[in-house]
Parts: sequence; structure tokens; C-alpha cells
Amino acid sequence: MVTLGASDVLMEKMETSRNAKEEDRSLWLARVIVGAVFLMNVSCALAFILQPELYSPGFEAAGVPGRIYVQGLGILFLMWNATYPLVIFHPIRYRALFVVVLIQQAIGFIGETWLWLTLPPGHSPLRATGLRFLLFDGIGLIAMAGAYWLLMRQRTRSRF
Repeated sequence: MVTLGASDVLMEKMETSRNAKEEDRSLWLARVIVGAVFLMNVSCALAFILQPELYSPGFEAAGVPGRIYVQGLGILFLMWNATYPLVIFHPIRYRALFVVVLIQQAIGFIGETWLWLTLPPGHSPLRATGLRFLLFDGIGLIAMAGAYWLLMRQRTRSRF
């Protein structure tokens, strides 16, 4: 039978406290990153819904069809982001939903990349719009995947 001395117990408590603080930092980092992506997505969605005429030229769409198209994209952005609030609230408790968010982001990035790469010459507005989506979604995917990795790494370390 092994008995722990007072210094061993103290060291164990300090290690547990340090792990809890690191996990708390990782949790807040994930909240901030997912929250930032969420706010950007929702602000873009609302801009598309409320002022579609400002964005329809970037999609080479005009008139009523252009307005409806851009507003429809805004509505789709809102639907896409319905999964984010619970992840922001507690990324660990809702880690399965966090994975769904990452998959959604990856699908968007891969699909946008494919569209951008297959766009024929002569569509400068579409190319510029597509590049903006690619950059934002790519950066968001990397940041959120990094936050998820840190959270899961920290959870694994704190269990041992």
C-alpha cells in the first residue's frame, strides 16, 4: 500500500488546479473563436437580407432575381448558423455539435473552392466574391478546428 505524503497531495492538487485553469482558457478561446465566426456569418446574412442590392452585382445577378437570390443566401446563412449558439455556450458539452459546425464549415470551404476553381474566365465579380468567401471560410475553419483540437487535447490531458 502506497501512502501519499502531504507534499504529494499538495502537488496533485496544484496539478489538478493548473489543468482546470488550462481547460477553462481553452473553453473560452473556443467560445471566442466560434463566436467571432458566428457574428461575422450573421452580420453577412443580415446584410444580404436587408440590403441585397449592394451585393447582387458581386454575384452577377440583377433586378428582382438578383435581390431574391442574395436574400435567399442570407436566409441560408442564418440556417447554417443555427448550430453555433449551443457550441458557443459550452463547446465541451456540445462537442458533437462542434464537430457538425466544423463539417459544415469544411463543406462550405470545399464547395466554394471547387466553384472558384471551375469558374470560367470573364467573371471578375464572381471571382472576387468567391475569393472573399474562400478566405473567410478557410480562416474560420482553421481557427475553429484549432480551438476544437486544443479543447480535446486539454480534456485528454486533464483526465490523466
